[in-house]
Amino acid sequence: MVERHAATLGQKSDPELKREASLLRLELRRQGFTDALVGRAFALVREVSGRTLGKRHYNVQLLGGFALLKGMVAEMETGEGKTLAATLAAATAALAGVPVHVLTVNDYLTGRDAGEMGPVYRALGLSVGCVVHEVPVESRRRQYLSDITYCTNKEVVFDYLRDRLTLKATGTGALRLQVEHLYRTAPCGDALLLRGLHYAIADEADSLLIDEARTPLVISGSGLHREDVEVLRGVLEFARTLAEGGEFTVHPTTREVHITPAGERKLHLLELPPGTRGTAALRKGELVRRAIAALHRYQPDREYLVRNGKVHIIDTHTGRVMPDRSWDQGLQQLIEIKEGCEVSSQQETVARMSFQSFFRRYLHLAGMTGTAGEVVGELWSVYRLPVVRLPTRCPSRRTLLPDRIFYDREQRDRFLLDRVAELRRGGRPVLIGTASVAASEGVSRVLGGEGIPHAVLNAKNDAEEAAIVARAGESCAITVATNMAGRGTDIKLAAGVAEVGGLHVILTELHDAARVDRQLRGRCARQGDPGSCQTLTVLDDSVLVKAGGTASLLLRLLPAGTGLWELVAGRVLLRMQKETERLHQRLRRELLHRDVQTRGLLSLSQEQ
Repeated sequence: MVERHAATLGQKSDPELKREASLLRLELRRQGFTDALVGRAFALVREVSGRTLGKRHYNVQLLGGFALLKGMVAEMETGEGKTLAATLAAATAALAGVPVHVLTVNDYLTGRDAGEMGPVYRALGLSVGCVVHEVPVESRRRQYLSDITYCTNKEVVFDYLRDRLTLKATGTGALRLQVEHLYRTAPCGDALLLRGLHYAIADEADSLLIDEARTPLVISGSGLHREDVEVLRGVLEFARTLAEGGEFTVHPTTREVHITPAGERKLHLLELPPGTRGTAALRKGELVRRAIAALHRYQPDREYLVRNGKVHIIDTHTGRVMPDRSWDQGLQQLIEIKEGCEVSSQQETVARMSFQSFFRRYLHLAGMTGTAGEVVGELWSVYRLPVVRLPTRCPSRRTLLPDRIFYDREQRDRFLLDRVAELRRGGRPVLIGTASVAASEGVSRVLGGEGIPHAVLNAKNDAEEAAIVARAGESCAITVATNMAGRGTDIKLAAGVAEVGGLHVILTELHDAARVDRQLRGRCARQGDPGSCQTLTVLDDSVLVKAGGTASLLLRLLPAGTGLWELVAGRVLLRMQKETERLHQRLRRELLHRDVQTRGLLSLSQEQ
């Protein structure tokens, strides 16, 4: 159907293509998304893309665009061009008069995709907006008024919450908003940022709709008195005196803090200042558990980063700093006291929403990702999104080398150094993936100790991301990176690199979800290029303690490094990863259940 229009469109001039887009806009608005009109629209977008970007959509991308337009999740292998495929559905919907949000996982990808794909839309007479963290709130309404708006998932949710607060403050409901447009010159709706939730295309859909769904987004207002800071300071000092194992424990999987009977007895000795909010016994228990978490669960360069005397949260899914975000219930202030930073004011929640509740409010929702197979059931049960798996354009040339498991980091690091040196001698670039800032810096020290030149990409140098990624595909380039180099990152191979084997990816640890590991492996062997990857994990005593059970006992008895030991160790690591995935799924299910319950309780309130 698309090919039928290709020859005719190819003979038209650029102004004629723009007139064709105007005619198509009218027909789409009159007749809707008929197969014939969708075929014409896709053919037009492909022709314009070829002229403006030098990229014509392949057949697999046409299939992906059709799946997006039909409200599905298109599972396309990493490197198959999902960003370009999204232009088909986004442009077709926008031509039909449907406002489109293309949602991505971080500011870097949002700005990159809006900039790269913008010429296609503008050639069709469509406007393009871009909302990232740096865009002032007062300028966002203009961006959202565009036919197609690229934005991050977090920014659009926060803007939606801001609009809800605006409506609440003015006492305006949906019916009043519609009536105001009829008789007021400056209706309340003009103060809103968004113009509704019509059609969203979620790039890296499993990350946006699944991985990040277990954490609600909150808008807060200030509300902490100075005496509360002194309470937190005293509680933190008390928590330092508690012994792990004897007076408190931290669950290895859920990371929940439990105070033992011995700790409870010691807790009775803690006296809070008169007038402290809350019941004394309950309040003390809550504060002490939070202080223990600040000391033992939340670590610098892993969960947060200290920069310019301030504590910045690191997004565990993307490896990036989340500016202007803070933990609630005093945890942010406890960590600031722990790190010797200036204590910020505690935040009071004024608006709250989970990603699940938000995305379910879109009239039309679709997504694309390379790793949806493991969460097909959850995508359907929560969002009613079917998943369609699409074939690759070229046969994959990715070589999966056998996983290696080591008993300690010293063994792993020796193997890593030998492997990197061997690959450099062959002229191949190497991407070494880690799970945290601290781990990336640890690998960097190992490489630096042997004089191996390399680049590090983590939350501390996110401003250099584009330059580091641009060099990562050059011959002999060694790049150490957190999840920042995972989803959406396109490492282009320099001339001659494909001939020597392409990019080699090394995973130094498993992530919470196997899908994240697959995304990192997907940085190599893209679009028919050669590449290889290998996982080098460490199963030391700390991991065995978390694992527990008969398998971990067997590993302690077996000689480390033997074939049987590696076989059992591999199963232990995979079992732990599966347990973490099940835990996170349960947390997401509970959060959605609480949201549904809350809506039921407030069904007669003005917010509804």
